Amino acid sequence: MAEGRLTQQDRRRIATGLAEGRSYAEIARRLDRPTSTISREVGRNGGPGDYRPERAHQATARRARRGTPARSPDAEPQDRKVFEVEEGAVEMAVGMGLPKMMARVLIGLWLSEDGRLTAAELSRGLKVSPASISMAVGYLTRQGLIRRERDPRRRRDIYVVDDDAWYHSAVISARQTLTAAEITKAAGQTLGLDTPVGRRLARGGAFLERISLDALASAERWRDLPP
Repeated sequence: MAEGRLTQQDRRRIATGLAEGRSYAEIARRLDRPTSTISREVGRNGGPGDYRPERAHQATARRARRGTPARSPDAEPQDRKVFEVEEGAVEMAVGMGLPKMMARVLIGLWLSEDGRLTAAELSRGLKVSPASISMAVGYLTRQGLIRRERDPRRRRDIYVVDDDAWYHSAVISARQTLTAAEITKAAGQTLGLDTPVGRRLARGGAFLERISLDALASAERWRDLPP
């Protein structure tokens, strides 16, 4: 299997494959590369809908000039496994709509030993500014994906991801959808169910209401599901 960095020609072939609707695995086979290499390349450079080979090549060159530390090819197998899991999880989170920095912080916490890190530890581990960490943890906390604890002895915040993280995130999302449902239904009633727009809004609101209530009930039912 071919090794080494992607060339500009490789990136053009990736762009062609994406335009043809080919999967990452198909593109990887064409380039004789691991599928993870292709998914990582596309995920960090705009995603399948906005991948541009020249722009991706320039971005890679900029990262190299900034001295982004490279993983040693002689790294321990377990380290390589962790790195691959981390990269894949970040790409997945970005693909689901999470901003890149927020995804990196969330996955960094998930893969930490006890799921507890300070802002300083996150900043050092991800090699980003404290301001970037502050923005990311604020967003993740509002979404219920992590929580903040205060260390009274050292007067610092500790950010935690635990077994209830997905529960809290699911509940917050469902409640937001329920609010949207109520607003949509009310708008339909105001415009009148005897009008096309009113009926459309009322029906959409009823649908959102039902799935959000189902999601809340399901979250409670499966909250303590064992691994």
